[in-house]
Amino acid sequence: MNKNEIALHAYQARKTALTGIYNAQSGHPGGSLSICDILSVLYFEVMNVDPANPKMEDRDRFVLSKGHCAPALYAMLAEKGYFPRSDVYTLRQTNSYIQGHPDMKGIPGIDMSTGSLGQGISAANGMALAGKLKDKDYRVYTILGDGELEEGQVWEAAMFAAHYKLDNLTAFVDNNGLQIDGKITDVMNSEPIDEKFRAFGWNVIVIDAHDYDEILDAVNEAKETKGRPTMIVAKSVKGKGVSFMENNPAWHGAAPKKEEFEKAIAELDAVISNLKA
Repeated sequence: MNKNEIALHAYQARKTALTGIYNAQSGHPGGSLSICDILSVLYFEVMNVDPANPKMEDRDRFVLSKGHCAPALYAMLAEKGYFPRSDVYTLRQTNSYIQGHPDMKGIPGIDMSTGSLGQGISAANGMALAGKLKDKDYRVYTILGDGELEEGQVWEAAMFAAHYKLDNLTAFVDNNGLQIDGKITDVMNSEPIDEKFRAFGWNVIVIDAHDYDEILDAVNEAKETKGRPTMIVAKSVKGKGVSFMENNPAWHGAAPKKEEFEKAIAELDAVISNLKA
């Protein structure tokens, strides 16, 4: 798949996720939009998964540790064919199975129920260790938020992954620099993220989260790294793809109103149209 196709899936997913959030008038657009490029590379270029067999034993696993950004994951699963895009439009609505946070029991393609920040990476550790103990070839991928790094459990998990040499684990930090209350450097500074994970014994790569070549190269380096887990610090733009949402913490957990939604969709449609041309 070429970069144009990867980008098309990413922007379609942004549109789908934002539509679900708008319909629900609830959700987290900023951090959902910032991870769509990473998700597109993972689901369409990297991971061994099968929408027709979501529980395939030897599939690669994905854990969205920043579970509040589930709209992006749902939208990408829809792009991949796990369920129709229209199902994502029922996000957080009564009687819909598309919940506000990932649900492994009710939503095809979800490998771990997440929402409480810090827990997802621990679950990913368990999956990776199980794969090693069972001599399996599958790999485990997870995405954390940079605000999530304020959770102590993240650093316990970081020690665990290095101690058990989980080289089948690749983690991303969605490093958009913002959380619900503002800049991470103002709320609780977790920088320098790369040096901290390196000190914990991880292989660390810093990339542009919206550059498909850099994402894929980092994942491939992680696959070649032996004896250590890999942390990919992905420098991203919160609200990526919608001009008035970009780098604006106000869109961390706010749904757009009608005029805002229409403007956002028009911007995304313009990109999608160019990618299809």
